Amino acid sequence: MTSQATPQATEAGLDGTPSDRVGDLLDRLGSLPSLMVAFSGGADSAFLLAAAVRALGPERVEAATAVSPSLPRSELDRAREFATGLGVAHHAPETDELAREGYRANAGDRCFFCKTELMSVVGPLAAERGIAAVATGTNADDIVAGFRPGIRAAADAGALTPLADAGLAKTEIRAASKAWGLATWDKPAAACLASRIAYGVEVTSTGLERVAAAEQALRGALAAAAIPVRNLRVRDMGGDAAKVELDADLVAAVAARPSVLAAVEGFAEVRLDERGFRSGAMNELLPNPERFR
Repeated sequence: MTSQATPQATEAGLDGTPSDRVGDLLDRLGSLPSLMVAFSGGADSAFLLAAAVRALGPERVEAATAVSPSLPRSELDRAREFATGLGVAHHAPETDELAREGYRANAGDRCFFCKTELMSVVGPLAAERGIAAVATGTNADDIVAGFRPGIRAAADAGALTPLADAGLAKTEIRAASKAWGLATWDKPAAACLASRIAYGVEVTSTGLERVAAAEQALRGALAAAAIPVRNLRVRDMGGDAAKVELDADLVAAVAARPSVLAAVEGFAEVRLDERGFRSGAMNELLPNPERFR
């Protein structure tokens, strides 16, 4: 896994030329004494971690990946490998979102309780390590998306959002990541497992394990059928019903292969969403998402 930038890479923007926004990011990060990145392992937090190393050096940067039933084990392994490749200390503190009633209740503000739990663990860890600040991978697109209760929770806890503050959106983050030689530049979105469970359905460790097993089984079936999937979600719609979302250009191929969907474990009823994968699809079911901002 290549995680460090190539020596000749520059602060590249969309077209590979120097980007004022990336330069601004590096300036912002360079003004900090030290930084701990709340590192999910996704493209945004990976780019932030790499940028922090460029701006501060690996000795003043650390990464923390929260471990809980909502994080697939494979994501933790990849995050650790990436951080190690950058030469920064990587921590894997345990968080207990399921102990928070608001998280288990799974209303539209579930992410608020998740981020509150995250910061209640990562904040003290940073202080214990003598790290001056904690930052998340929130980007400029997230700020204007209209429904991000977790951002408010992190802000309330004092977390920095360097990518958003520098005006960096997802497309430029991916382009700059590619120019820097980061393996995460084209990594698909990998939201936590709780995002697969329909609002109003209680989040439990059993439910999280069920969607994780279902997605693993489905990925195996797709690979066996030579259907190269990129984005995939098995959504728990309540009871024994599940909805499968995958890349829109693969919907027809999967629809023509009923045996593929039959591989989904743990659900009596499985249907294929004809519209394909959409990030935040569960938010479409909320009658008034603004009240949860």
